[in-house]
Amino acid sequence: MQSLSGTRIAVLGAGLIGVSWAALFTHYGADVCVYDPEDAARAALEARSEAPYAHLAELAPDPAPRGRLRVTDDLSHALDGAMLIQENAPENIPQKHALFAQVEALAPPDAIVASSTSALTWSELAPGFKNPRRLITAHPFNPPHLVPLVELYGPDPARLDRAETFYRAAGRVPVRLNTDATGHIANRLASALWREAVHIVAEGIADVDAVDAALVNGPGLRWSVMGAHMAYHLGGGAGGMAGYLTHLGPSQQRRWASLGTPTLTPEVCQALIDGITQEAAAAIFPLWRPPATPPSSPP
Repeated sequence: MQSLSGTRIAVLGAGLIGVSWAALFTHYGADVCVYDPEDAARAALEARSEAPYAHLAELAPDPAPRGRLRVTDDLSHALDGAMLIQENAPENIPQKHALFAQVEALAPPDAIVASSTSALTWSELAPGFKNPRRLITAHPFNPPHLVPLVELYGPDPARLDRAETFYRAAGRVPVRLNTDATGHIANRLASALWREAVHIVAEGIADVDAVDAALVNGPGLRWSVMGAHMAYHLGGGAGGMAGYLTHLGPSQQRRWASLGTPTLTPEVCQALIDGITQEAAAAIFPLWRPPATPPSSPP
């Protein structure tokens, strides 16, 4: 599928994530119907879509004729003919289960129901379906129209294959989990990194601004173009990952053993609040400094 032209997609929920999804899908040619029971959310959809459309026009100009964007308070109207149903209801299990029961009764039987959930797992959401295989989790990073990652999980490989096709046609980068997991992949990685960042501050190893500057000006530059595994593979030189594990694996284990498990006590929270307040006040972009301009050679 080179574009989403002619594809009908239902977006359930006209909040921040739903508006971003709707703009993304229509930008790539899909006909999107947004469902939301709230009058104010529906009324604001067109105005709130302007910024995502402007971003997409700059980042991915003219991938296909823009699809049609509609909004409704009638769930059956939104689901009519939909091949992908992107659910963005609040992170409340009973509320999602109630919505899923309605969706399952009204949606085309072969439609993919994809939940944008970030805090909940597939296992927590699946009891909302009589046939749970219809459901996948498709966690985007916010905002979905700018950040390409979509983390997928579900028990039906064929349904996941189809979902990947849709998301790739919208310029996204889908990745699959092999098992259901809280936090999916990226949020688990981010949480692990921040846990150690908090530990460094709590133990007095470095201040908040130093931790952030070390990340931005060091490994953050590398991680923007390669993953953690690839970085260590390249760090192994000619021996690659095998060489790294043989020669530097023991030192890595020593570092792992020294990592902390901080507790967010009132004292630690206050240190984080004070530190980030100071960092934010220092400058608009306090973490990165351009290299110093070398002195001019004398004439």
